[in-house]
Amino acid sequence: MDNKKELFPAVDNDGNIVGTITRGEAHGGSMTLHPVVHLHLFNSQGQLYLQQRPEWKDIQPGRWDTATGGHIDLGENVDTALKREVREELGVTDFTPERLGHYIFESKRERELVFVHRTTYDGPVNPNPDELAGGKFWDIDDINANMGKGVFTPNFESEFQRFFGSGNTQ
Repeated sequence: MDNKKELFPAVDNDGNIVGTITRGEAHGGSMTLHPVVHLHLFNSQGQLYLQQRPEWKDIQPGRWDTATGGHIDLGENVDTALKREVREELGVTDFTPERLGHYIFESKRERELVFVHRTTYDGPVNPNPDELAGGKFWDIDDINANMGKGVFTPNFESEFQRFFGSGNTQ
């Protein structure tokens, strides 16, 4: 289970810390902006690794999502949080991230300042069963064929379209 009392930084639209918020508040409709990191992990064949969210997650349980996504902890910077999350979720430590940009994602329950990265990686991926329900590499055609069908999280779909919608995944 997610710790609803875990503290996250609350940030302004530029990522400056303006306070703190609990996970429960952040995901409970407060709409307080909090920072997260995402990594899109491609292999050299152009397939994209997606994680399956466990059923116990408080946001989008059971759906397929970005390879790695996680909150930036208090006192962490973007790069440190990204490396920690990728190690914790996928067991991957030897990768070179490329920062693609950032944007604000808003749902009915939360607002996130999302720092988006990509990498190409052909080594072993070992999804952590304490964090994920699993994961696999997807062909881009299969991702496009399943868009809008409830297979993926809404934030993955919008982010995929924003950064890779032109078909440029490399």
